[in-house]
Amino acid sequence: MASGSSSSGNADPKRQRVLPVPKGVADVETFTPDSSIASDVIPSVNFGDRAGDRQPDMILLHYTGMPDVEGAIAQLCTAGTEVSAHYIVLEDGRIVQCVPESKRAWHAGVSAWAGEEDINSCSIGVEIVNRGHDWGYPDFPLRQIAAVIALCRGIMLRRNVVSHRVLGHSDVAPGRKKDPGEKFPWHSLANSGVGHWVQPAPIVRGDALQLGAISDAVSNMQAAFRRYGYNIPTNGKFDGPTMEVVTAFQRHFRPERVDGIADRSTMATLYALLESLPPDAATAIVAKAN
Repeated sequence: MASGSSSSGNADPKRQRVLPVPKGVADVETFTPDSSIASDVIPSVNFGDRAGDRQPDMILLHYTGMPDVEGAIAQLCTAGTEVSAHYIVLEDGRIVQCVPESKRAWHAGVSAWAGEEDINSCSIGVEIVNRGHDWGYPDFPLRQIAAVIALCRGIMLRRNVVSHRVLGHSDVAPGRKKDPGEKFPWHSLANSGVGHWVQPAPIVRGDALQLGAISDAVSNMQAAFRRYGYNIPTNGKFDGPTMEVVTAFQRHFRPERVDGIADRSTMATLYALLESLPPDAATAIVAKAN
């Protein structure tokens, strides 16, 4: 399947439309998709081997952040762009695989989580078609989210990925990325067994830590984010990188207000997440981070 298209006779006609195959990709050797629900394979030339034969144990969710799907596929599959992902999930729910799961796709960039910096080697990257913050940031269609859930559940089973290792690009690269963003329905994924989630604590008035603060309370806050996995120094200074981590956390876990201020709601939500981690997971995160 050079264009990777496969379909049944009773499928929705919208799902039958032929996907654009970027120039230079049509002749690339194709492969059998890892996921049984991937309807198309458009092979990317942008991938390599995982460092040290590392087995993936993380799923990293992105949005494409481009005006249209044609541009996104070209970006992720064409030689010279140096970016790719294992999967693309279209707005209509169709799933395209671009890189075999056994290979290292180039989707995370400069990033870190729980003391690990080669996120590409430990993760499977899923690009969700959405124009993103720079192009109006529309809502994610229900059909698309259902496809993301089904895809992730399969990956979790195949690769033994635990819930707290299903993350967003902004979690591992908070200074550079916003995706998949505050509109992404993490709670819906968690209700289906994908990702780690607690009900966000209500937003109330009270003391808060914010940019410019220097104190032991800031150091304790930084240590708590670090225990969860975020790459953050524990220097007691609420500096720019600390604000970026707080903002990324809010986008994922407390999306009602994303302002980079560590208020009571943000911290209560963080501590609830930490308390709900399995004991062995919390221990492993601390060991890696140190």
